[in-house]
Amino acid sequence: MSTDIQTRAERVKLLLMDVDGVMTDSKLYNVPGPDGAIFETKAFEAQDGIALQWLSWNGIRTGLISGRVSPATEERARQCKFAYIYQGHIEKIPILEQIMADCGLTSAQVAYIGDDLTDAVVMRRVGLAIATANARPEVKRIAHYVTEHAGGQGAVRDVCELLLKAQGYWQALLKKYELE
Repeated sequence: MSTDIQTRAERVKLLLMDVDGVMTDSKLYNVPGPDGAIFETKAFEAQDGIALQWLSWNGIRTGLISGRVSPATEERARQCKFAYIYQGHIEKIPILEQIMADCGLTSAQVAYIGDDLTDAVVMRRVGLAIATANARPEVKRIAHYVTEHAGGQGAVRDVCELLLKAQGYWQALLKKYELE
């Protein structure tokens, strides 16, 4: 990890992210319900989920800002102890400003994970801008850090581990699980 990334990651107190292409692989599944009505669902990576909870245990808040509205996203965010859940917002800057005002953090204390063009404006306004491995090339170019894994395949876990290591929590976590 570069010194610049280390310094940026040490400051983070809030990790925000997009959903489709970040928490998921971007695929949307339309499934018929018992009444025949179609509903949308998506798949989430289990290892991302536990890592998000580790952030919560260590005082790093999490949240999402998504252009789509999905009950599956709402439930996943609840399971992962997200402090902020905003869906149906393609224009993300007002939401970012609202969240930062609510939690009293500066932009340097916020990280954001994105994958598409709508995320770029948020990424330009936070202290640690992160693109997933599957992000659009334009988004990767403005990121401070690009994850090893694609969205829905461990990208969020990559970021959680980065933050936990930079802030000195990783060794205690390994010890807790008898890996150290």
